[in-house]
Amino acid sequence: MAEYDVVVIGAGPAGYVAAIRASQLGQKVAIVDKEFLGGVCLNVGCVPSKSLLKNAEVAHTLRERGKEFGFSMSELKLDYSVAVKRSRQVSDRLTKGVAFLMKKNKIDVFMGAATLTGKNSLDVKLTEGGKKESFTAKNIIIATGAHALTPPGMEADGKQVLTYWEAILQEKLPKSVVIVGAGAIGAEFATIWSSYGVAVTLVEMQDSILPLEDPEVSKELAKAFAKRGITLKTGAKVESIEKLKTKVKVNISGKEGQEALDTDQVLVAIGFRPNTAKIGLDKAGVALGERGEILIDERMSTNVPGIWAIGDVTAKLMLAHVGSAMGIIAAENIVGVESITLDYQMMPRATYSQPQVASFGMTEAQAAEKGYKVKVGRFNFQANGKALGLGDYAGWVKLITDEQYGEILGAHMVGPEVTELLPELTIAQMMELTTTEIARNVHAHPSLSEVLMEAAHAAEGHSIHS
Repeated sequence: MAEYDVVVIGAGPAGYVAAIRASQLGQKVAIVDKEFLGGVCLNVGCVPSKSLLKNAEVAHTLRERGKEFGFSMSELKLDYSVAVKRSRQVSDRLTKGVAFLMKKNKIDVFMGAATLTGKNSLDVKLTEGGKKESFTAKNIIIATGAHALTPPGMEADGKQVLTYWEAILQEKLPKSVVIVGAGAIGAEFATIWSSYGVAVTLVEMQDSILPLEDPEVSKELAKAFAKRGITLKTGAKVESIEKLKTKVKVNISGKEGQEALDTDQVLVAIGFRPNTAKIGLDKAGVALGERGEILIDERMSTNVPGIWAIGDVTAKLMLAHVGSAMGIIAAENIVGVESITLDYQMMPRATYSQPQVASFGMTEAQAAEKGYKVKVGRFNFQANGKALGLGDYAGWVKLITDEQYGEILGAHMVGPEVTELLPELTIAQMMELTTTEIARNVHAHPSLSEVLMEAAHAAEGHSIHS
């Protein structure tokens, strides 16, 4: 029976980062995954989808904006299968990089299904050969992630009804698609498929798309989507999905009453559920929450000493970068070195639609509810030279601050490459800087980052270019 200081179950962005940090801190580490290094994110999630989104951006420019940029061609041919193949190459390159990092950090890798057999022990049924390996570990980190939620009647078959997994791998596009759920995944696939001319309908049970974002952000993205020809059905519930011979019928009810939508495919993107089944948590006595998530404290420790949990399986905030941060914190707490705690509300959130959406912290309404006297600084991309040069100037930046002390309470952005603008604001908030410092920080001209400076000036009451 092999003995380790730390065994990590799950090799996604949370798990493999935790393994690396634990190894750096002198621990003997093993990592187990039943499918692939890099997890969903690197293989069939956030990374390949960004590759597809780049292809979609080019396709949209060529199809819809050629005249504006001076392009003309008698016949435009778009091969979506090439875009998918490129996305697979990107994923393969990164997963090979993770394998290299495991080797570099002397981490033993086992591909197979892990099951806890006690508080400090587990079995792994290896993928190749089906042989069972047994391990003991002083500490076990659970990073098993989450899976797509598919209610009864919406189960994926990979052909007519899909989850993100099947959608990201298929090389042939449907002529029409209904996307159930207008969160980040729904918005990103709507962007990709509409760019290639697919007739897209977004169905969202809440009253706005991206319902967890600032209401103004949702309205701005809805306006941009409508301009791209995407049909939006908000405040609408899917009653049933009927798989017919040559089409799928999606029956919905909402503001416009009962409606039947005929389509080639349906993408179900309504959320995720933690992967906690069949991994032996009951044998170890690990406590779960109402959604099946593993309950943890701020140190990433479960109720069982020596068992830790990180990433999507905790349902704290199902984002890859948050999982990675949790992994580092878990490893540091295992060893007992100085670490930090996370404020999940202040974690950066990003949606890579067109236009992009980025945010962190509180909305105006949330800040007011907490008793803050709210001050808002705002600036439109339409007045930004770099955005105009890019021909991509829809949207704006909005900073939420506390009027009394100038504290940054949140930011909400929609527009070109706003996901790249988040770090300046999140580090400012973490280091307790105010809009005064952001306004005084000299930003390169012309750059998209100038909108942050301009919004900070606006919050200070002396807007320069608006």
